Amino acid sequence: MSDDDAVMARPRGKGRARVGKGRPLDEAALDEVRAVIMETPLRRDRLIEYLHLLQDRFGALRPRHLHALAAAMGLAQAEVFEVASFYHHFDVIADDAPDLPPVTVRVCDSISCMLAGADDLVAALIGTVDPREVRVVRGPCIGRCAAAPAAQVGQRAVDHATVETIAALAAEGATVAQLPQYETLSACLEAGGYRAFVSCQSGAKSREETIAALSDAGLRGLGGAGFPAGRKWAAVAAQPAPRLMTVNADEGEPGTFKDRWWLERTPHRMLEGMLIAAWAVAVERIYIYLRDEYPAVREILKREIAALEGAGLVAPGFIELRRGAGAYICGEESAMIESIEGKRGLPRHRPPYIAEVGLFGRPTLNHNVETLAWIPDILSRGADWFTAEGRRGHKGLRSFSVSGRVREPGVKVAPAGITARELIDEFCGGMAEGHAFAAYLPGGASGGILPAALADVPLDFGSLDPHGAFVGSHAVVVLSDRDDLRAVALNLMRFFRAESCGQCTPCRAGADKMVRLIEAGEWDRDLMEDLSAAMRDASICGLGQAAPNPVRSILAFFNGTAAGAAR
Repeated sequence: MSDDDAVMARPRGKGRARVGKGRPLDEAALDEVRAVIMETPLRRDRLIEYLHLLQDRFGALRPRHLHALAAAMGLAQAEVFEVASFYHHFDVIADDAPDLPPVTVRVCDSISCMLAGADDLVAALIGTVDPREVRVVRGPCIGRCAAAPAAQVGQRAVDHATVETIAALAAEGATVAQLPQYETLSACLEAGGYRAFVSCQSGAKSREETIAALSDAGLRGLGGAGFPAGRKWAAVAAQPAPRLMTVNADEGEPGTFKDRWWLERTPHRMLEGMLIAAWAVAVERIYIYLRDEYPAVREILKREIAALEGAGLVAPGFIELRRGAGAYICGEESAMIESIEGKRGLPRHRPPYIAEVGLFGRPTLNHNVETLAWIPDILSRGADWFTAEGRRGHKGLRSFSVSGRVREPGVKVAPAGITARELIDEFCGGMAEGHAFAAYLPGGASGGILPAALADVPLDFGSLDPHGAFVGSHAVVVLSDRDDLRAVALNLMRFFRAESCGQCTPCRAGADKMVRLIEAGEWDRDLMEDLSAAMRDASICGLGQAAPNPVRSILAFFNGTAAGAAR
């Protein structure tokens, strides 16, 4: 075991009891835990991975197993329980509680699926399936917005879900993720993949030249923040070694599904870009954090990382794939790092930034999937090619996740600086039959809601700031004259209330108060604006700061007391 692994395996804090107090250890449960978790020694940072193994094996997490796991890891029981109870996909039930139904159906109830009838689907399912065999639960966005309403039967994704389809799959026990057709490593190499990476390793390009090429191309972080990639690489490279890298594949923003689209089709675009970034910054190890809602992608990445190792392109263990557990907050980079370390996904106070003190206290380079996917093309085709693809002076291409009331939803690779109207007309076949364009979300749940009158504003970082909105992850949800904007705002605010990590009062209490005001029909402008300001100014991270945006947009551009009426 390396020194780093020894540090990660060591229990935190002095004087911690190595066995739980107040509850006798169930030796049989300890044997069961050891039979499921075969690693030796157990590592503190892999606690969430171990919880997944136990839940996958036993269908839920019971106190006897949590106690046994704590004893095996030398942790306090509370430390294990607080992690297990933080994440939505872990079911903690009493030791004497009956087993959960063998099949769990998660129906997405986020905005695009709500528009497509998710509420009626949930009600119909509950009235149809046998609750002893099938558990029906609502869930936040599962990244299949173009095929709304979407659901998961176990780990099997169901597009355009119906009661009949879900009931049939549940009855058959068809709960395993179905892998789509995708480009394997061998196919990628045949098509010329990894030439840019090999060129970097051979010394044909220096690290400084590579970083300069990204800066010249104007590549920005496409997970939502839009920070220039070249500047980020330079900042991390300037920090003392050892350095680490994380890949944020936890896209949980309602309306966003572009990362899944890339990874289910051409995963090696991201993997090659990731390896180039790791080489340029000279990192020691890479951690890919993938949301648990993407089991098919998880299997694809497992296979292709193993293929990379087998081909000698990376050393075994250089890339670690980590499985999220259902927590939108872990899309925030510092919360994601906490989760990778095996803890609750609570955002860190900044400074220091993760470029200085990140994963395991080391300087850390973090990127999302799409940002990395453009790197091989930029290095192969040149910075000028990328910059020329934009419109109205904006640089590059973007992957827009488009859903809602359009004829042809999906991921649309389009120029930066395109407008919402152009995106709908040129890439989506226009509005859906019988729907007139009324409003749109330019950046998913947190990006605000703009009226159709502002559909000619370029969609790029900074362009929407004067209107109190932002493009964020480029998730465009199109609304029509048939949609109740109050219901849209309520759906979005309920999402933020459910996904608040609870660490700070302005976000935790503010989101709950805003939901209750909307539910009561109290669109008190002064009160809502004061509440929005408190959340925006005092919340620790972007979740609480952006959560009021839907309400602020309704107050700014629409009549808050009349459904969908433009002001």
